Amino acid sequence: MRKHFLLAAALGLSTAALAQPAVPAPTSGKVKIKTKPGHHAAPADAPATADAAPTDWSLPYAATITPDALKADLSVLASDAYEGRETGAKGQKMAADYIAKAFAADGLAGPVKDSDNPYIQHFTMNRVSVDPATSVVIKGKTYVLGKDFYALADGKYAKAAPVTPTFVGYGIGAEGYSDYAAAGNLKGKDLVMLLGEPLTKAGKPLLAKGDEPSPYGTPGMGELMGRVPSLRTAQPASVFMIEPTAAAFAEVPKLMSQIFGEEQMEFADAKPQRGQNLFVVSPEMGAALLGTTPAGLARYGQSVAAAGKPVASPFKPATATVHAVKKREPFTTENVLGYLEGSDKKDEIVVISAHYDHLGIKNGVVFNGADDDGSGTVSVLAMARAFTQAKKDGHGPRRSLLFLANVGEEEGLLGSQYYTDHPIFPLENTVTDLNIDMVGRVDKEHEGKGDYVYLVGDDKLSSELHTLSEATNQQYNPVALDYKYNDPADPEHIYYRSDHYNFAKHKVPVIFYTSGLHPDYHKETDDVDKIDFPAMARRDQLVFHTAWALAQRDARVVVDSAKP
Repeated sequence: MRKHFLLAAALGLSTAALAQPAVPAPTSGKVKIKTKPGHHAAPADAPATADAAPTDWSLPYAATITPDALKADLSVLASDAYEGRETGAKGQKMAADYIAKAFAADGLAGPVKDSDNPYIQHFTMNRVSVDPATSVVIKGKTYVLGKDFYALADGKYAKAAPVTPTFVGYGIGAEGYSDYAAAGNLKGKDLVMLLGEPLTKAGKPLLAKGDEPSPYGTPGMGELMGRVPSLRTAQPASVFMIEPTAAAFAEVPKLMSQIFGEEQMEFADAKPQRGQNLFVVSPEMGAALLGTTPAGLARYGQSVAAAGKPVASPFKPATATVHAVKKREPFTTENVLGYLEGSDKKDEIVVISAHYDHLGIKNGVVFNGADDDGSGTVSVLAMARAFTQAKKDGHGPRRSLLFLANVGEEEGLLGSQYYTDHPIFPLENTVTDLNIDMVGRVDKEHEGKGDYVYLVGDDKLSSELHTLSEATNQQYNPVALDYKYNDPADPEHIYYRSDHYNFAKHKVPVIFYTSGLHPDYHKETDDVDKIDFPAMARRDQLVFHTAWALAQRDARVVVDSAKP
């Protein structure tokens, strides 16, 4: 699942393919259903009457999704050999090859035309980073990237250009305390603000509520995220954030590695977009921008503490010259697709999706992403096997199914965006996307409480889909359905953070299945030994039953809602 997007959204952020090494043969995970093609008789112990209920073939094929089969696939894809499956890297190519071979072995068709492999949808991306030569000159002194500041750039300063700083205190716009109240129109201006937070005379956080710290003083991403809403409103051209101490500045590469320690990715054909430029700077550089010294910055903080509210700026900012160049490196990556043709409604498509990429290797440590989203990936493989076996046995779906393994989700939902912008099957014929991302764990809220799954998005576009989902769960050994993350007010905003959202943007009804967040999320400890495979199999069986119902019903679910 993609990390929280709000900072990137607010700030407007947005190599040739490696040879594919040999990989282990895909695990089949098959359980043979002993039926004769076309045989629809009731069980042997049922009354032999004309009114006997037809066999529910969803049950035996759902039963082929087992903990052992899921573990067999995941033990390969989330092993160190796959190097964390980072988009564009060796391990991701290995994973794509494994998934494509699994789809082929199970009898799915490869639907991608004009590709060297019909199971592979290739596309080109750019790795985007800030050129090491990026610099800022203030009163004749040159400040250096990585030594005096860290930066994100949108291309505005590809040619050196002047900036005239406007000081906005701590950059906080909260109820009862706003550094923006008397600032006027800041659109297109270059803002300078202090990180950390205002204190009381007693040295306590001024904006804290009880014993809870305020978000503005949480080192790292917390202090950035706390300022996002005000920045979104202000719409400045650039933002310079001053760390309060040398020690705090030294921690930036670690605490803000999500934005300064990683390359960004963009589509190779993306049109240049103007966002904002973000610089986190040392106390010395920040003081120079404001025409003062680090001691002068400290005195400002003391004056705020004495007043208990924002105070007018005593600074006379200096004009600076910024030269921030974006460096782009092209590479090829790929989605993996497997297609099962339906019968009388074959032109309508049910998509079952998951992303197979993860974070790769960081500081020599492999981030295996067993739950995120190895769990979803092997779930898709298991469902593909169940549906293809059903068709081989004469019980195939009426609608067609597309099994879609997306790349680049961790980089901004890139693979699903590419697919929905370049669909193999028309989106107007796409009935639903059932997306699976992190279904292998039991979160703290549900420990010891039995089987459950979080559902997100099922009622956003189609009330019928919600009703079908609920009814299907009740029909088959129900699990607890938790809609916590479906609330638009939930701070995690998970509806926007996985691949289903790119289908929803195109008015395709979606359900997102997840077992929730946990302490190993996006950490090197997200390994296979932490997965609860029986719980995962139960969730997958629910997804399978739901996909079966969608594929077999007479009418596709209607789009009749527009919920946030």
